[in-house]
Amino acid sequence: MRETTGECERIEPNTVSGARLLSVLDTAADGIIVIDERGRILVFNKACEKMFGFPATQVIGQNVKVVMPTEYAADHDEYIGSYIRTGERKIIGIGREVHGRHADGTVFPLELSVGEAQTPEGRQFIGILRDLRPRKEGEQRLAELQSELVHLARVSAIDEMGAAIAHELNQPLTALMLYLQAIRRAHAKGVNLSVSVGDILDKATGEAERAGHIIQRMRQFVEKRDPVRQLRALDPLVDDAIELTLLGQRHRIAIGREQQDGLPQVLVDPVQIQQIIVNLVRNAIEAAAQARRPAIRIATSRTASHVMLEVSDNGPGISPDALPKLFQAFASSKRRGMGLGLAISRTIAQNHGGDLVVDPGGDGRGACFALSLPIWADSRGTNADQGGQPHGRAG
Repeated sequence: MRETTGECERIEPNTVSGARLLSVLDTAADGIIVIDERGRILVFNKACEKMFGFPATQVIGQNVKVVMPTEYAADHDEYIGSYIRTGERKIIGIGREVHGRHADGTVFPLELSVGEAQTPEGRQFIGILRDLRPRKEGEQRLAELQSELVHLARVSAIDEMGAAIAHELNQPLTALMLYLQAIRRAHAKGVNLSVSVGDILDKATGEAERAGHIIQRMRQFVEKRDPVRQLRALDPLVDDAIELTLLGQRHRIAIGREQQDGLPQVLVDPVQIQQIIVNLVRNAIEAAAQARRPAIRIATSRTASHVMLEVSDNGPGISPDALPKLFQAFASSKRRGMGLGLAISRTIAQNHGGDLVVDPGGDGRGACFALSLPIWADSRGTNADQGGQPHGRAG
């Protein structure tokens, strides 16, 4: 079945068993490499040829380092030698993600699992390799689409709030116009403006700044941007989101705000977390509007491992019929909007390692939504290496 070429043995295809084995290896969807104790390649199937860009005839007999990036290749022989000397397994029998090197020099991700076999010719190691590029590309595309959907949900929320925001903007703009008209009228009448004009212009400037602040906050909320996570305290994000949500609200509603002192920081994308809060507060206001004395409660607290935000209302609660589809996209019964709010909110929470759950209430109790976000590792007194980096792209 085998013949020796120099010091390297190979499968002999001119036997029935050899031809059968080669056929099996070459029809395998995954790459299969077999090496000996010295790291020399004995088997390199067709999937490997396609994956690495090397023909088998070129690599058979060479050290397996030929398909490894430099950082792996430098230590590979020592890994094999250490295992043979000590028997300590670092990769054998354990699947892991590594990197391979294509014939053109491109480095790409691989999933590798390694097995071991004792043969008459000595110990051999069998590597099963799967090219992760298609999966990585799919994950990247999914992340891009998810980011688009999250952005679309923010735009939809502002669209639904459009009339209220327009009303809120109209107030400072109207005041600004009245102040300027007053100066114009006084000037036309020949009134000495040296005393009062400064006062009026200060008030006009204040109204212009107020309008600009509203527009800036809306722009920050809806602008398209890559999600970036930062270490932030939750309470300021909550208060800022409440202020944005209440722009132009005509409901007379009592808002109870409760904060637990000394809450640890969380690693979050601030805009995305405020997106959740805006959605929860808007929903609570709409539900509470059905009560005789509308009221909502917004509370922050902590557990051993998470910072919590609870938003509850004194409305009628969530009906059992609506509950199963509550977090499904496009399942809203509202006349306006796309029904993305709660679905996107839960997705954002889970992508941050937390969750969004609901107590539906009923029987005289309103609903209560609870957002949980994991406490940053250093805030629990553990090593920062266990918790990731404080800044970086969000997934």
